[in-house]
Amino acid sequence: MIMAADGSSIDGSAYLDVVHLAQRSPGWLDHLVSFWSTYGLALFGVLAAVGWWRARRVGPAAAVTALAVPLVVVLAYGVDAVVKLAVREDRPCQSLHVRVLEACPAPGDWSFPSNHAAIAAAAAVSLLFVSRRLGSVGAVAALAMAASRVWVGAHYPHDILAGLAVGALAGLLMMTVLRRRSEILSGWIMSGRLRPLLVAS
Repeated sequence: MIMAADGSSIDGSAYLDVVHLAQRSPGWLDHLVSFWSTYGLALFGVLAAVGWWRARRVGPAAAVTALAVPLVVVLAYGVDAVVKLAVREDRPCQSLHVRVLEACPAPGDWSFPSNHAAIAAAAAVSLLFVSRRLGSVGAVAALAMAASRVWVGAHYPHDILAGLAVGALAGLLMMTVLRRRSEILSGWIMSGRLRPLLVAS
């Protein structure tokens, strides 16, 4: 039987410092961070939709790049999930038996790397290829999402750093490859029924 990894020896003390700080913080702040941690990923969907809507007015190739954002996010999530299964690190709330803001996940819901951080980073980096402004907003939001996952007690700091790295790398590699082929892809799509996805009516 494969044993789950214990990440508490890496930065367990830093995790506890953050969790204890959260316990001493005002209730409104904890509620705000918890809300963001739970629902904040929806912002990246909004940013991607805005990026696609604007890209349609720039040109078909730009619209193809924008449409790739959610696909890259799904890929990053998949890579992150594979790493989780390979490492099998227990959640810190299980290893350290500490009270946290977010309900402690059941055993088998592995901690390393953070899915939330990977998704946020992949979206932010991908959005930079669509719009610097949207990508910058996404980058700030990704860092806030990553930090919130430690604050609510869901992850060690190294979990979110790894998640950010996985997501950012996936976004960078995939969008770089796609940008080189965006003209070809846009030409193929423009010749079919999906043409409205690439041009503003």
